[in-house]
This record gives sequence, structure tokens and C-alpha cells, in this order.
Amino acid sequence: MIKVLVGVDTSPESRVALRYVCHLLEHCDAQVEAIYVKPDVTFYLQHDFEVPFIKKKSLEEKVEEEAEEVEKQILNVCEVCLAGKVPCEPKIVTGDAAEEILAEAQRGDYDLIVLGSHGHSALRGLLLGNVHNKILHHARRPVLIVREMRNIHRVLVAYRGTSCDQKALEFIAPMLERKKPQITVFHVREKALGETEEFAQKCVMEGRSSLEKFGHAPVTKVVEGDFVDETIKEIMNEDYDLVVLGAYGHNRPKYLQIISDEALTLVKRTMRPVLVFRDKEEHRK
Repeated sequence: MIKVLVGVDTSPESRVALRYVCHLLEHCDAQVEAIYVKPDVTFYLQHDFEVPFIKKKSLEEKVEEEAEEVEKQILNVCEVCLAGKVPCEPKIVTGDAAEEILAEAQRGDYDLIVLGSHGHSALRGLLLGNVHNKILHHARRPVLIVREMRNIHRVLVAYRGTSCDQKALEFIAPMLERKKPQITVFHVREKALGETEEFAQKCVMEGRSSLEKFGHAPVTKVVEGDFVDETIKEIMNEDYDLVVLGAYGHNRPKYLQIISDEALTLVKRTMRPVLVFRDKEEHRK
């Protein structure tokens, strides 16, 4: 069974994320839990944060009312999940949003964390909030960022031939086994790093072979240039509904398993849903 933790708040984007992951998993043996983290009123009061014109009781009541409203919204979206045979339950906790989501993911041994995001600015492009950044950097499992609802017909796998990329393929392939979307195994030949054409072709052939084991018929594509620029160009030029990539680049850190700058940049620069893969089993060792 695939266990999924969806972080939700008062934004419509978080409900879109919940709908999207239920669509992704509609043919899987999966269980979805939607977690809402209430602000800790006691924390603000103990640290003398002033909230103008709002008394303690009023603040507590407002927080509870908001939590009740979010729970109703979650239950409504969960009806969509249940219609697709995906069990979905709300969970409400109190504290710091990022810390509580990370802690619950670890405690409940979830296989995937999902977050909704809009984060668009005409001046600064696509943005990620503090919660998203913290979870992307510190989650010990795959994270899916969803900015818009899309039916999954076309999937791009940014494949550099690393072990993390290979495991990302093996993670997503069974989820999509019955949907049978068109999957593109996309490799950027980075000549600046001394990458040969032979290596590039070997990479996409390995990726294709892995997907074929799950009954997929992927296409392969190799281009030359900068990994981030060429991947963004491919995403913008083609109508992909999901982008999948490993969290680490070629220069993977040995001890601090933080997301690569390249993966973070890709998440920030596209409106498409992006799944950033980390192998949670590695963190058990």
C-alpha cells in the first residue's frame, strides 16, 4: 500500500493538490491523509506577539473556526478520492506547519508528501513558501508539488542516469501502470561535464527498459546543453502533466542529503506538478 500525506491549509491550491494526488493514485492500493496544522495560539501569547484588536479568546475561536472550515473542505475533496476508491481522511494537529508535516511523515512512515502551491509573481516568477522550501530540503521521502489540476496523459522523467533517478522511475512506474500515460525519458547531454553521446544513449535506454518492465511504452529524448535550461525548455514546449526527477544531481552530498540546487530551480520555474524523489529506505540505514 502507498501511504500519502497531503499538507492542506485554507488555500484552494491545497485542495487542488489533494484532488490531483487522488487522480494519480486512483488505480493503486493507496491511503491518503490530509493534514492541517493549526497555528499554536499559546506560542504567540507566550512570546508576546501582539495581534491588534484581537483578544486571546477571540484568537483561539478564530483558529478553531478556521480549522473546522478546513476540515469540511477536506471532507468534500475526500469524497472525490473515495469515488476513485482511494481512502482519504483528515488529520488536524497544532504547531509549526513544516515541522509537523515532516514529523508526521516520519512517524507514520508515509511514502509521499504532497503540497499545493500557487506562488506566482509577475516580478519574481514562480515562488515557493517557507513551508515548501523547508519540506523539500528536509523530507526523507518523495515530495510532490502541485500548482494546477491536470489529468495525467503525458509524463516527463528528467533522467540523468543516477541511482536516485533510477529509483524515481521505479517509484512512479507502478502508480501509472493502469493509466498508461505517454512517458518521455528525457536526458540532457552535458558536454561541459565531459558527457559522451554513448553515455547519454545508455542512460535513456536504461530508463526505457525499467519502464517497459511495468508495461509502459516510453519514448526517449536526448538533447545537449544545460540540464536546467533544457529541461525547462522541454517542459514549456510540451504539454506535460507531471514532471519526475531525482532530488540529487551528479555531485550528490555524501552526508547532508539535501536537494540539489538544480532540482529546486526546476520546481520553482514550472507550473507543472513536479515529483522530487528521495529514497526513504536509504534514511533507515
